[in-house]
Amino acid sequence: MKTINTYLIALLALISVSSCYEGIDPITEVDPGEDAGAPIVNIIYPTEGTEITGLELVVPVTFEFEVEDDIEIQSITVKLDGTQLITYNEFLDYRVFIEEYTYDSLMSGQHVLEISATDIAGNTTASTVNFEKAPPYEALFAGEMFYMPFDGTYTELLSITDADEVGSPEFAGEAFLGTNAFKASEDSYLTFPFDPSMGSNFTGAFWYKVDASPDRSGILTVGDNADDRFQGFRLFREGNASEQRIKLNVGTGSGESWNDGGVIDVAAGEWVHVAFTISPSETVIYFNGLPVNTATPSGPVDWTGCNEIVIGAGGPAFDYCGHNSANSSMDELRLFNIAMSQSEIQNMINVTNPYEPMYDGETLYMPFDGSNVDLLSLSEPTEIGTPGFAGESYLGGNAYMATADSYLTYPIDGLFGDDQFSATFWYKVNATPDRSGILTVGDNADDRFQGFRLFREGSATEQRIKVNVGTGAGESWNDGGVIDVTAGEWIHIALTVSPTESKIYFNGVEQLTSSMSSSVDWTGCNEIVIGAGGPTFDYWGHNSDSSAMDELRLFNIALTEAQIQDMLD
Repeated sequence: MKTINTYLIALLALISVSSCYEGIDPITEVDPGEDAGAPIVNIIYPTEGTEITGLELVVPVTFEFEVEDDIEIQSITVKLDGTQLITYNEFLDYRVFIEEYTYDSLMSGQHVLEISATDIAGNTTASTVNFEKAPPYEALFAGEMFYMPFDGTYTELLSITDADEVGSPEFAGEAFLGTNAFKASEDSYLTFPFDPSMGSNFTGAFWYKVDASPDRSGILTVGDNADDRFQGFRLFREGNASEQRIKLNVGTGSGESWNDGGVIDVAAGEWVHVAFTISPSETVIYFNGLPVNTATPSGPVDWTGCNEIVIGAGGPAFDYCGHNSANSSMDELRLFNIAMSQSEIQNMINVTNPYEPMYDGETLYMPFDGSNVDLLSLSEPTEIGTPGFAGESYLGGNAYMATADSYLTYPIDGLFGDDQFSATFWYKVNATPDRSGILTVGDNADDRFQGFRLFREGSATEQRIKVNVGTGAGESWNDGGVIDVTAGEWIHIALTVSPTESKIYFNGVEQLTSSMSSSVDWTGCNEIVIGAGGPTFDYWGHNSDSSAMDELRLFNIALTEAQIQDMLD
């Protein structure tokens, strides 16, 4: 009986299996055919030219890629800068492979990622991309040895080293640049290693928003101990609720040198760029790139025993006399192993805080505050002879003065419109010599049919500002207006040239309009001469100008009277 049951069960199972496959075609092997080509390799990340950033010297990176083949992938190799990182030989899907591979030790510099794939027929395809791991920070300026931007960390970016925190230093919750700034707060500050073998020249620079409470504090301190001030330096502030004076004390080994610096208006609530330089022969304190005081030490700074810098306080070597922690905001701290010049300090300010045009059509701005740099391009004009500075200014720390047989030249490419332009500046006329060029653009001295010539002529009591504009086939004259030399005043001069007319303004008031037969012709004109007639207009005695010029701006449009008056508000 058991045997019969067993047969019945087997028969039923066979019937069941047979019914499951009813209507389904049997599996048959398909010939994949001939290998039609090599694999396709696509590197998804990084792409060509990718720049990978980060504060760390070494960072991880994840490479993303895919490989396809019409028949079968046999192997895939990943190489970085020629070194094999990994090889793949097993694939779930032998025609399509999508993968991510993380490399943990990417160093700063240029790199080449290569991914190659081989199929079963022996066809190989290699794909490469060039990419870069940017260094955390590269020094922007000569002699730069320390940069701490305070953007949420106390990391010094050249060494990738964190400062030590004493107490509970804070972030200011505001910044001049970036996302934050540093505030030492009560009984707190930062310390950082300092190399006492660095030499006898030094510069410190930072943006500072002063808080007058407490009424005095240390700012930056390098010292050996609190028994004397004969080593290192102490930058600090003292004052009251309305004024704070930034001072510097420098140790020279057997003595000390004092620099009483300058005063910051507390009530203004403004960010001020503070810089100080130390050399064997002088110390200088600068506000916004302008020197506010110079002192002469008895010798070079002595770094003996100086092993750290205190940031935001007097610290253990200078906390006496109340020079404790500061509540002021500090941003963008840089230290240098050179004594920077004024032009280098101004360049640092311009590079890190570039000037943005204030007016429509503005193409050049030279404030002449101790340098002749155009703040839009950060380029300097060429000096012919020995042009100098006036020792006074309408705005800022100085103004330009050409001096005898001297002037500046600057390329005009991109400065003027095709058929219109404007020039504005502040001017304090000197009637000696009795005539001179002021701004000149020309092609040669044989005619005045190209460019323009802004100049003055007159006597010891009156000087007339005139312009001559070349129109290609001829010239147009505008006799402008007269300045009272005896008044000794700064006058704002504006020249506008449109396709149909030229205008001269004094202090926003139109002096004279002159019609033009056609627009200005720039043929053969390559440079502007500032402060003289130059080679194309030195005849008739229009040589160098001994007048003071400040805040020179050029425009590629013809300004309106309202736009000019807005500059004076």
